[in-house]
Amino acid sequence: MTNIAIIGAGSWATALAQVLARNNHRVLLWARRRELADAINNGENQRYLPGVTLHPQISADTDLARVLAGATAVVFGVPSHCFRRLLQQSLPFIKPEAVIINVAKGLEESSRQRLSEVFAAEAGADALGRYAVLSGPSHAEEVGCHIPTAVVAASQDIATAGYVQDLFMTRDFRVYTNPDLVGVELGGALKNIIALGTGIADGLGYGDNTKAAMMTRGLAEITRLGLSMGANLSTFAGLAGVGDLIVTCTSMHSRNRRCGIAIGQGKTLDEAVAGINMVVEGVRTTRVAWELAREQGVEMPITEQIYKVLFENLSPREAVLNLMGRGKKLEVEETVLSSLNWTM
Repeated sequence: MTNIAIIGAGSWATALAQVLARNNHRVLLWARRRELADAINNGENQRYLPGVTLHPQISADTDLARVLAGATAVVFGVPSHCFRRLLQQSLPFIKPEAVIINVAKGLEESSRQRLSEVFAAEAGADALGRYAVLSGPSHAEEVGCHIPTAVVAASQDIATAGYVQDLFMTRDFRVYTNPDLVGVELGGALKNIIALGTGIADGLGYGDNTKAAMMTRGLAEITRLGLSMGANLSTFAGLAGVGDLIVTCTSMHSRNRRCGIAIGQGKTLDEAVAGINMVVEGVRTTRVAWELAREQGVEMPITEQIYKVLFENLSPREAVLNLMGRGKKLEVEETVLSSLNWTM
């Protein structure tokens, strides 16, 4: 029986604790608030995962040192903007050989770094071999209820990815491995921007045609930026790419989509985020992706229009008109054609 520490006690952290406990691991969650830890210890996280009876091998504490003591693996289940701070606080208590698994889907806003880059900056580049990302189409509300789900574990060390696969794999939680850490991180983060966009389209009252176009062309943007940053093309056709994009853009479990719907219906960004009452990762990620696209010289028109809606007061309806009025384009991207050794 392995001791697993999870930093964070939100919906996704709690759902993953369920998966690990069912795999006969002892799981200790770190909660920031005492009342949340007490609720988990009483068998239910009413605040973030209501209605799910927690496995008896799950417990929670507010003391970081106690949570991390003796853990052979540490899961970071906190929003991306909290990752560096909590990593800094945690590192003194983490065993040098422990595997670090990050499950946040975002980019650090201040540095524009992927979270594996944040980890390397704080723990050292040599530690990246024991770092992995778990990503893919996976709503906490469904995972917590044991609904069949498939995800991907990515690490630059295939043995670490395999370890994470074994740690989480159950009869209803299937884990694949992928060595493309860059692509898996970017796919998980950037799809939230497109989910905001499909939500905005829904809020405006547009139909399935609009949503399908937004998702398809959104995937093209994600792929363009990903390839420019060193990702593998095939990753974006997998679970961390198109799979996560589909589930986030179409489900009402998606807080990014729900936030977009509110904006499309006329709410301000602050009002929309406040109505979700949880972190909406896509808002920060939109700003970072817009900056990265300019830095990399990559065309991301959907991201640009969503950025203008969120931060420059462009009306959602005008953003859609701007996208529809763009000049004629080939559908197949030049970068994709080049990577396949095709010619125009």
